[in-house]
Amino acid sequence: MSDALRYKDKMRGLRFFGARWRLLLGLVGLGAGAWAFHTYAPPQHNPFRPLSLEDPIGFATFDKLTDLKYEPSTCFAALEAAAVVHTTLLDSVTGEGCGFENALQTRQVLTPLNDALSMSCPLAASLYIWEQASARPLAEDMFGSPLVRLETYGTYSCRNIAGSQQRSEHATANAIDIAGFRLADGRLISVAEDWGARSPEGRYLKRVHKAACKLFSVTLGPDYNAAHADHFHFDFGSGGSCR
Repeated sequence: MSDALRYKDKMRGLRFFGARWRLLLGLVGLGAGAWAFHTYAPPQHNPFRPLSLEDPIGFATFDKLTDLKYEPSTCFAALEAAAVVHTTLLDSVTGEGCGFENALQTRQVLTPLNDALSMSCPLAASLYIWEQASARPLAEDMFGSPLVRLETYGTYSCRNIAGSQQRSEHATANAIDIAGFRLADGRLISVAEDWGARSPEGRYLKRVHKAACKLFSVTLGPDYNAAHADHFHFDFGSGGSCR
């Protein structure tokens, strides 16, 4: 073999050896980065950390809530860790396309409700985080008065989406309609009366609606259509909409 060919073989070998080392170092660096992220990233941004309903809203929050659809024991454990008082409901079929699965009944997720409501566990978990991160602190900050009750139009209802043949998420207790926010000073912030107003109440409604879009699959309000002129609709179905 000529010196030129031997030199080319040597260089080829060195390039191959260098490529293997670069790949190995890249994999080591990737593994170290993943370890550092898992160890040090805040839990609300870390998809590998268990969900706590007390965590702030982060990049991983919605995905963790979505996972609760398929992990009912994890969902109920999160509610219990947050001291949510509830009664677990037996899975049941109440009509064609209607019924409960992994559901509960409660008069208060974090803030008292105007009635005892039945809802799916993931919906309750999402509602808790939304109240804790948005609805309650904003009421204190903007009005100097605590939020003491959520005025709702209910959760479960065996019915179709208005104007369609498709079952509503209400038919499986996977949606809640919120009409207003009662403060400790007696004030009522009403979706029907205050949405769109150039007032603190109007700004409050805009902000809590926007926050809900980060936590629920579907968030609808008066800007969506006339059927929602007087309430917010939050659900944890398979769709995706913020309007």
